[in-house]
Amino acid sequence: MRRESQRLESACVFCGSSDDADPQFLAAARTIGKGLADAGVKLVYGGGGVGLMGAVARAAHEANGDVLGIIPTFLVGKERALETVEHIIVDNMHERKMLMFQRSDSFIILPGGIGTLEEVVELLSWRRLDLHAKPVVFYNPRGFWEPLFKLFQHTVDERLTPPEFMQAWVSVEAAEDVVPALLGQGRERYPSEAAVGRRG
Repeated sequence: MRRESQRLESACVFCGSSDDADPQFLAAARTIGKGLADAGVKLVYGGGGVGLMGAVARAAHEANGDVLGIIPTFLVGKERALETVEHIIVDNMHERKMLMFQRSDSFIILPGGIGTLEEVVELLSWRRLDLHAKPVVFYNPRGFWEPLFKLFQHTVDERLTPPEFMQAWVSVEAAEDVVPALLGQGRERYPSEAAVGRRG
């Protein structure tokens, strides 16, 4: 059972790993990384040194924040693991996601591709199943995540998902608002980690 605390201590950031990402997104990742460090919130992330992933981690580290990268062996070279921060190297993607979940009190979702989308859907699926109540904040510049939110709403409209699912996250448009939004949600109840571990 996770020890209860009066504040959020760590945040997992899911985001893209492409160096071709919009410079606005890269700048926002740096703002968010620094914001986490300034707030004393540990950054847990995918371990790479590329794209938004590398930008958020470098900014947090340079601001004297605590950073933990979790990366599978086969991606160490491909995603250029950031050697200046603490790392855990795992065997596969499933282990990576589970460890990121277990080491995090909360989640921040930045723009990303299919890999980020897969992480987000699994995270929110666990939320839908009442396996966790950890705060989730989307950074949603220029409506980046609106198509996904509309798809979620479509499943609600078709009575395939309960309406309360749409309250499972907070969405903000400015990078400066991400960390305050996360902290503003506070610490809610937490699941049995074993229950999540038994999934699939």
